[in-house]
Amino acid sequence: MHDTTLLLIEVGALLLVLSLLGRLAIRFGVSPIPLYLLAGLAVGHGGFFPLDASQDFFEVGSEIGVILLLAMLGLEYSPTELVRNLKQARVAGVLDAVLNAIPGAAFALVLGWGPVAAVTLAGVTWVSSSGVVAKVLRDLRRLSNRETPVILSVLVIEDLAMAFYLPVLSALVIGAGLLQGATTVVIAVSVVVVILLAALRFGKMLSRLFPANLAEPLLLGVLGLTMLVAGLAEQVSVSAAVGAFLVGIAISGQVAHNATIVLAPLRDLFATVFFVFFGIATDPAEIVPALAPALVLAALTIATKTLGGYLAAKRAGIGIPGRWRAGLTLTPRGEFSIVIAGLAVSAGVEPKLAPLATAYVLITVIAGPLLARIPDAAWFKTTVRNRRLAAEAREPAQRS
Repeated sequence: MHDTTLLLIEVGALLLVLSLLGRLAIRFGVSPIPLYLLAGLAVGHGGFFPLDASQDFFEVGSEIGVILLLAMLGLEYSPTELVRNLKQARVAGVLDAVLNAIPGAAFALVLGWGPVAAVTLAGVTWVSSSGVVAKVLRDLRRLSNRETPVILSVLVIEDLAMAFYLPVLSALVIGAGLLQGATTVVIAVSVVVVILLAALRFGKMLSRLFPANLAEPLLLGVLGLTMLVAGLAEQVSVSAAVGAFLVGIAISGQVAHNATIVLAPLRDLFATVFFVFFGIATDPAEIVPALAPALVLAALTIATKTLGGYLAAKRAGIGIPGRWRAGLTLTPRGEFSIVIAGLAVSAGVEPKLAPLATAYVLITVIAGPLLARIPDAAWFKTTVRNRRLAAEAREPAQRS
């Protein structure tokens, strides 16, 4: 059978299965993300129905999915709102880094993997998955919630921090000299600063390039610019996701609103492909030995990430339910964590790091969307209300 014919059959069959899984998830009121991941595991290497012809399609599609997810997150906010959120959340960003990077580094040192592996695992446990969090916010219809700007601010700080972190890690794992490593970092940071300044200063001018009321040229123009900037950002060691997010930030007004509408179906398709490919790229046999330490690390850093999000929302004046929603929504790790681990493993830092990181990400990606639903449960709302009433009842007694 011709490769193209086989590819069409494999992709078509899998998309039909994913449609059924998505419908099943909606029927039971849960996020479809874990089901998409399990479907990827089933058709990947070591799975029940391994796919061969369509692997390249899913790999490229997954990269487009992350880019579209981040670009459309950026479309939700203007450059002014971005700057305001960053100013308000800078303390939260530092707290988030301390709470979540230190446990990963300490875990690697306890396992005896050395300082470079410690820096690597610190990044794996630090950064939330922007793609997964974006989909959770959309699936649970929380984009307009008061805590959502806090969540996005933390994600933006983490993604921008990768512009500093990834070049430093690259220099460490390949043993680059101080001058070469410093040059790489300076180039990467300069690119991010230039894109940010361009978004702030020329955002309105950029939006005029696209016809707000013509769907086809708008779709092609925004998608083309997003992928172009994402690719150029990747070329100079800045995450493609960061570049895509900044393009979304730069586009504003009616153009941004209409672009969200025309890009939504593409975003849904390729975001699903991203989660499936993550499962495809994971060998279930390699996960089993790393499952126990990954569970311990996941439990620890889910708690620290929840605490960081809770405190960030509290600083922003968000109520108790919103604080919990912010903390629990940030718990999934994903695309950046896998990239970080792969970078270190390919350089021969620590072979056991890859299966641990894969199992860890898989646990948090499955648990995160489920945990994010807890604040919406009736029992949780009742508990919060009862505690608030009990606290209010104690106040008069304490005054007397």
